[in-house]
Amino acid sequence: MIEFRNVSKSFWTGQRRKVILDNASFRVDIGKSLGILAPNGSGKTTIIRMMAGLEKPDEGEIIKTSRVSFPLGFMGGVISKLSAKENARYVAKLYGLDPDYIEAYTRWLCGLEEYYDFPVGTYSSGMRSRFSFSLLLALEFDIYLIDEGMPQTTDAEFNRKAGDVLKERLENATVIIVSHQAKTLSKFARSAAVLRDGQLFMFDTLEEAKQLYDYETQG
Repeated sequence: MIEFRNVSKSFWTGQRRKVILDNASFRVDIGKSLGILAPNGSGKTTIIRMMAGLEKPDEGEIIKTSRVSFPLGFMGGVISKLSAKENARYVAKLYGLDPDYIEAYTRWLCGLEEYYDFPVGTYSSGMRSRFSFSLLLALEFDIYLIDEGMPQTTDAEFNRKAGDVLKERLENATVIIVSHQAKTLSKFARSAAVLRDGQLFMFDTLEEAKQLYDYETQG
């Protein structure tokens, strides 16, 4: 479970204060995946980062009683000067897991061959994406956080393997996904919310949320 209680978050852009959440309260229970619809630049990524604990609210509290993933594609926990092997073993120790297993799993999934033993800082953006996604899937969570869907790479074999693993993993996990497109959310969640004016308006179905979202963005 993740619960936001009277959470406020804003940023100063240099010209004005941009409000992400304004005294917002909502809850996501295990087994009830949620999609959040919001236009680009409205704070979707900030909300996901707060759920992961990467950013703190200005006011209010965020309560978590489940294992929550870092955001899909997040590279902040990966140390560039270390190899993928060294990063995988380091993260495994942080989570109290078997380093040998996490290393073997990520080595198999990301398919970087000899580059797996090179510093991550020397990787192309596609290689970094493959490794970070492999690391996410190597760790099991109750709630997975996804920002705009699965990152695509030019490696078809990786996309196939990672897609199969993600599909299997999400059969028994809860997903919170944010996007500016309802089509992206439909792959992961049945219920949805719309981010508007610092509040999350919750709906039982994605279609209901889409009606409000379309009205706000097109009206």
